[in-house]
Amino acid sequence: MSADAEPRKPRILLAASGSVASIKFANLCHCFSEWAEVRAVATSASLHFIDKTSIPKEVVLYTDEDEWSSWKKLGDNVLHIELRRWADIIVIAPLSANTLAKIAGGLCDNLLTCIVRAWDYSKPFFVAPAMNTFMWNNPFTERHLISIDELGISLIPPVTKRLACGDYGNGAMAEPSTIYSTVRLFYESKAQQGNGDI
Repeated sequence: MSADAEPRKPRILLAASGSVASIKFANLCHCFSEWAEVRAVATSASLHFIDKTSIPKEVVLYTDEDEWSSWKKLGDNVLHIELRRWADIIVIAPLSANTLAKIAGGLCDNLLTCIVRAWDYSKPFFVAPAMNTFMWNNPFTERHLISIDELGISLIPPVTKRLACGDYGNGAMAEPSTIYSTVRLFYESKAQQGNGDI
């Protein structure tokens, strides 16, 4: 390999779970796709809020229906394993209260949670929660955040603002630009430390 060979772009797996903040998911995909190679995963609940036509053309969006659609026999690829192998980093934004609880409890009943359960935790994993203030302040949330922290999952905390439900308080997903800059800064600082294989 020549010394001036262009390094490959980072491979980012972006995922959305069932929060109203999924309306910002296409924006998030646009932020990342200018810098990285992006693939996307959307839970069934998140599809209620995502405008699929707004997602960049080069970003493939996988849903639960894709999980076993190409699997016919032993030896065929398993999608949640292939996506885990492909990705350098996973980012779940928004992370709903329900998906947070599933991850904390080790449940894997859809494509996204199967990827999480099969994740190689030597690779970076970011989450940006989004939920109602009372859900965010619920004692279960603190327990679940402790559990995912023990796995090495990095939290991009929610912000305080007027929520989609009309309540005012903490629980709104961080802005896509903040999520993007947090992940990119992390990746590039690791690369500068000589950790090219993030």
